[in-house]
Amino acid sequence: MRRRTAAFPPVDSPLSPVTFLGAGSLAQALIRGFLAAGILAPDDIRVTNRSSQERLDEVARTYGVATYRTKRTALADARTIILATKPADAPACLVQCRPILESGYLLADDAGWDAGGPLPLLVSVVAGLGTAAIEALVPPGLPVVRAMPNTSCGVRESATALAVGRWAGPEHLAAARRLFEAVGLVVELDESQMNAMTALAGSGPAYVYLMLEAMTEAGVRLGLDPDLAHRLSLQTLRGAAATLAATGEAPAELRRKVTSPGGTTMAALAVLEQAGFKQGVVAAIGRAAERAGELAGALSDGRAVAGTRDSGT
Repeated sequence: MRRRTAAFPPVDSPLSPVTFLGAGSLAQALIRGFLAAGILAPDDIRVTNRSSQERLDEVARTYGVATYRTKRTALADARTIILATKPADAPACLVQCRPILESGYLLADDAGWDAGGPLPLLVSVVAGLGTAAIEALVPPGLPVVRAMPNTSCGVRESATALAVGRWAGPEHLAAARRLFEAVGLVVELDESQMNAMTALAGSGPAYVYLMLEAMTEAGVRLGLDPDLAHRLSLQTLRGAAATLAATGEAPAELRRKVTSPGGTTMAALAVLEQAGFKQGVVAAIGRAAERAGELAGALSDGRAVAGTRDSGT
């Protein structure tokens, strides 16, 4: 099968129009971050989702972007496509997009696919969905980059990992890097490491939020006003993270420095150790990575493709 002949536009060219397939929490966080960074304007962004007109209306009101019920309209002339559906919905969404992409960008002949124009870049932020599984559902030659950001991209503090598919070249990776560097730290990984990245950083904000919940609850139980307990806990977490970033010291060393023998911190840490706090966090992240692998298996063998309920193309 012949590879595409039309090159992706230069890295310094516009990345838009950008079409989001999906309008959930991560998609909206990315939209907020891209707009705040100025790398995209509202006119650059199109959004479509599976079934919720109410969600689309909310997105349009909040961000001033264009929303569409049909994929065909949303995908027309898109330069970048961001797949941001739920994992179970992603295969069906790609199946529905394939004929649209074929008719819009590709010309078929007996030898395979040739590009009739510049192919869009497909960036997937779907947990557990590998590039090979995506490539099996889209037109041959379509460049795919897998990205794993987290919802902190909404405030431009994400940690994002990128991995490329077989039809993606350096120019596609550079284009994806350009987008995600606007909303935080970007690293490039072998795709075999993406489940670990998903567990550590993709799900990571939830671990921090749980810690904040627990600290706030403890403050309230000790008699503090709930709002005050929340603000103090939040500032404590913010200050600790800033100290780590500013000093570059190992967390264990900083922990040692604030733990006076026989003091309150030592007493608290002893309780956390007895409760298995550190081991629990390690086990939780391990389970998240395991779950990412389970999702990948389900998606790759087609178990999640059934039920193509969205007929809007």
